[in-house]
Amino acid sequence: MYFPEESNSGLQLIRPRILPTLDRHFRPAILANRAFAAQATVPVDVALERAPGSASRFHTRVVPHGQPEARGNFRYIERWLKFLLWSRGACKIHFSGPADIADQLQRYFRDTGTGRFDADIMGAKIYERAFEVIPCEAEQLPVESERTAPLGKHWDGCRIGFDLGASDRKVAAVQDGKTVFSEEVVWDPRAHSDPQWHFDQIMDSLRRAAAHLPRVDGIGGSAAGVYVNNQVKVASLFRGVPEHLFQSRIKNLFIELRKAWNGIPFDVVNDGEVTALAGAMSLNDSGVLGVAMGSSQAAGFVNPEGNITSWLNELAFAPIDYNPAAPVDEWSGDYGCGVQYFSQQGVGRLIPASGLKIDLGLGLPEKLLAVQQAMAAGDERAEAIYETIGVYLGYTLAHYAEFYSFRNLLLLGRVTTGGGGGLIVQRAEAVLREEFPELAIRIHMPDEKEKRHGQAMAAASLPVTTSPA
Repeated sequence: MYFPEESNSGLQLIRPRILPTLDRHFRPAILANRAFAAQATVPVDVALERAPGSASRFHTRVVPHGQPEARGNFRYIERWLKFLLWSRGACKIHFSGPADIADQLQRYFRDTGTGRFDADIMGAKIYERAFEVIPCEAEQLPVESERTAPLGKHWDGCRIGFDLGASDRKVAAVQDGKTVFSEEVVWDPRAHSDPQWHFDQIMDSLRRAAAHLPRVDGIGGSAAGVYVNNQVKVASLFRGVPEHLFQSRIKNLFIELRKAWNGIPFDVVNDGEVTALAGAMSLNDSGVLGVAMGSSQAAGFVNPEGNITSWLNELAFAPIDYNPAAPVDEWSGDYGCGVQYFSQQGVGRLIPASGLKIDLGLGLPEKLLAVQQAMAAGDERAEAIYETIGVYLGYTLAHYAEFYSFRNLLLLGRVTTGGGGGLIVQRAEAVLREEFPELAIRIHMPDEKEKRHGQAMAAASLPVTTSPA
């Protein structure tokens, strides 16, 4: 039986059957949405337009005016659209539904800090067009137009793959499909404001890998953020770089690196996409949602046809906990978003509640290492952290299944390293069995090397090359 708890601006929140060990106030998005849907009968249709000729369509319902549950209409739609924005991407939201909700949405994206963050990122930075909420009739909505394409899986010749995270960068040298060298280097790019420093650090890793190959035919990269045609649109890795230097150097950083390598094939994509690609290749299957729990949360999707989409899949910013007192993301200022649950930030956040005596002044990588060491020593307090993340994941996978057609989940990233990764999977599977038995989701974790270096190795397969015979 479910037990109603406090509401979020009129939206009823539902206490889960399986509570996370260290977070008794977790209120999963999936449970609130399902409870709300049981009362909703008024249709709402939206089209999320990324560019002319590229749009995603969605349908939901809200509660008729006059009913008590209608107090939750705006909060339900706002959280639902927030997820859609960061999973699909859009600079224009065409909205067919009650006029008062359309008006509230326009004011939300114009007048609130979290709404303006989303509008600015989606509009000016990613799609370089004005962000708008456009009320319209259902028949005026743009038609759905999704673009898909195959990604990677090219192994001929001599290749370098790299993966850039916020706490380390990884590189792999691959010759005819065989990894001949891989390396992980600790770094903290967010603290550096000089674009040349970033260029030099990445170049250093590429040169180290090149030293193990007779030649370099192509370079593929995986990096946290949003990348379009090798241009950096949004990336937390470069948050320390002033805006004018971002525009003059960082935006075209990888184009500059390609020139330094004599213009060879050079492709950089979001690290989540490469996570999903690594999963599809290792599983020899499609319908894969990849989630990397590293310094942030990365996600990517290979659809049931085996292709990637033009979606953003930036699930670090997607809300999964509707408790208004949920932890707040330091960048967007929003609450309950995935990054605070499925990353090193999530681990660090849970340390005080666990009772582990770890210096809270340490950096996140050092905190995670201390938790992993406690886990290896059989400390129940460390186990409670991983159990909590596992419960979060179980409810969140059911939420993701409302938006993605996937049958395989691949988990990667430093948070899953060691015995804690297995405990995360165990608890997530228990939640799925107990709460969502209708979902047939298989959770996969690769071996330890693949967890940490799999993205760099998969990235090496991105470019199409014309390697010498």
